[in-house]
Amino acid sequence: MKISIIGCGWLGLPLGAFLVQKNYVVKGSTRTESKLEIIRSKGIEPFLIDLKSIIDHQNHSNHLDNLDDFFDTDLLYINIPPTRSNPNIENDYPKWIKFLIQKCETFGIQKVIFVSSTGVYPNTESIVTEDTSPNPQTASQRAIIQAEKLLISNKNFKTTILRPSGLVGGNRIAGRWFAGKQNVSGGNIPVNLVHLDDCIGVSHEIIRQNMFGEVLNLCADEHPIKSEFYTAQAEKYGFEKPSFQMEIPQNFKIVDNQKSKQLLNYQYLKPSPMDF
Repeated sequence: MKISIIGCGWLGLPLGAFLVQKNYVVKGSTRTESKLEIIRSKGIEPFLIDLKSIIDHQNHSNHLDNLDDFFDTDLLYINIPPTRSNPNIENDYPKWIKFLIQKCETFGIQKVIFVSSTGVYPNTESIVTEDTSPNPQTASQRAIIQAEKLLISNKNFKTTILRPSGLVGGNRIAGRWFAGKQNVSGGNIPVNLVHLDDCIGVSHEIIRQNMFGEVLNLCADEHPIKSEFYTAQAEKYGFEKPSFQMEIPQNFKIVDNQKSKQLLNYQYLKPSPMDF
């Protein structure tokens, strides 16, 4: 089985390396030429693809040389989060997704996995599931929801949407985020986090079990409060401890992961963020 991963960054690169070890043929893209050799070193066939440049017709020929080879695949894994720094992301991002949809149709790709975010859920101050209606507040969140709709509504292929919580693992050490900061708000708010190992694990099970046409939250089983988690992280990794305001919790949600566990018969490798 051939798998093409568009976006070999924090998740895409180790996922691709994992899939290579499972004897899949993996192709991976990057926007940065210097990363091509890193991708190749993992056993992944590397491609230089910058969707913004392609859509804007900048350096067009440079990015289209081997595009057909990249889309000669059985499954497209889309892992290109919209950047907040792009002021036009709400318009640009759907264009990139439409381009990928066109390629899926042209090349007869039947399966798509799209990495979204639990950030699209509202702060209900209670549990949110895949049945909770999204309420995107930012341009990047609205762009993600638009992308989800474009992919799910297309009947030429089946898409599974992955909505991960806060991403931890690899070079993302959560202890850095609030190291040394004082009077950080929301000390009593429960955290929603998922480890890189489980992002890879759930992705692999979706592929292995052919579980397409679904929406799945990715989140650790447990939800320690913010002050507890980040203080423990600072102690574990040697950062200066932060301090927190312990006001009454508000403007939060608790992301439920039961569907991913039940549908895939999956047990999270890192069920407690306190072990991250």
